[in-house]
Amino acid sequence: MSSENVLRFSLDPGSGVPFYKQIILQVELAIADGRLTTGDQLPTVRSLAVSLQVNPNTVAKAYNELEIRGIATSQQGTGTFVSDKQVTLTDVEREKILSELAKSFITKTASYGFSLNEVIGYLKEFNA
Repeated sequence: MSSENVLRFSLDPGSGVPFYKQIILQVELAIADGRLTTGDQLPTVRSLAVSLQVNPNTVAKAYNELEIRGIATSQQGTGTFVSDKQVTLTDVEREKILSELAKSFITKTASYGFSLNEVIGYLKEFNA
């Protein structure tokens, strides 16, 4: 299964977290929750850089760090693949990540004048 169908990367320039670390975290979360499994191919450095509109060196740095951690392996000429190393996140770690994302989202929507009730209503519609 192609990981591009399973995982959609996105970067938050306002988070203060370097882009390469955001890529690493998204790969780790996808492995931890089963969206990525051993042998799944990650997008190429070039294709991910283009889709995220970042320098290819940023993606290469993330992939290199994933290799150093044993989470991914690169095969010259074929790509980067998820290794068999298990990645787990505690409920506390997952909750912390979700909390940070939600706070950022709520702050952004409030800056555009949307109330929390409007946002919740839209999210309920969106989820239906």
